[in-house]
Amino acid sequence: MIKEAIVLAGGFGTRLQSVVKELPKSMAPINHKPFLEYLLDFLIAKGIENIIFSVGYKSSDIKNHFKGQYQNLKISYAEEKEALGTGGAIAYAMSFAKSEQVLVLNGDTLFLADPQEQLKFHLQLKADVSLALKPMENFDRYGRVELDNDQRIVKFIEKKYCDKGLINGGSYIFNKSIFSKFDLPNRFSIEQDFFEKYFGDLHLFGFISSAYFLDIGIPSDYDKAQDEFKSITY
Repeated sequence: MIKEAIVLAGGFGTRLQSVVKELPKSMAPINHKPFLEYLLDFLIAKGIENIIFSVGYKSSDIKNHFKGQYQNLKISYAEEKEALGTGGAIAYAMSFAKSEQVLVLNGDTLFLADPQEQLKFHLQLKADVSLALKPMENFDRYGRVELDNDQRIVKFIEKKYCDKGLINGGSYIFNKSIFSKFDLPNRFSIEQDFFEKYFGDLHLFGFISSAYFLDIGIPSDYDKAQDEFKSITY
């Protein structure tokens, strides 16, 4: 059972600044409740016990709100002293993790893919990293991921209009030790500088889930969350 998660909550949220000022994106209010609380409620429902917040921009807003605990979740903080990129942030936060398999989530996305089912998939296929993938239609905001018949990732395709495909839902299970096998800089992108660069050397698999997905990173989807999250169930 996976019990530990890293939440990437250090983003500036440039595209949301027009509607959410003076707050980190992950703390954007949805029905008078910070987005992160919805994400943590989901993780509690799925058996997660320990959270590591990867924080940077306006980290004090997150730390002052949650402190060291939220309900029965224990919370710690991996605070960036300089921008590390998504990959650098994950690698740094991993130094705070105790488990070998760690769930990693984007702090601006609610994807209700079951992490315990994803762990079973991850272990069965002996993955180094498994990505939860969301089937989507008529999209141009996300890149696309292609799998072979064994659900191994074989290609990442840049953002362009697609009538049907699988997108990276921003929910990962990493083997903690995987970063030590590569010569990586302190600052790097998890997608471009790790997945895409090394996918031929990695056991990288795609766990497909049709569960609810919403990325609040643009104003229209942030507005959508105000309505949809009222009826969300975990």
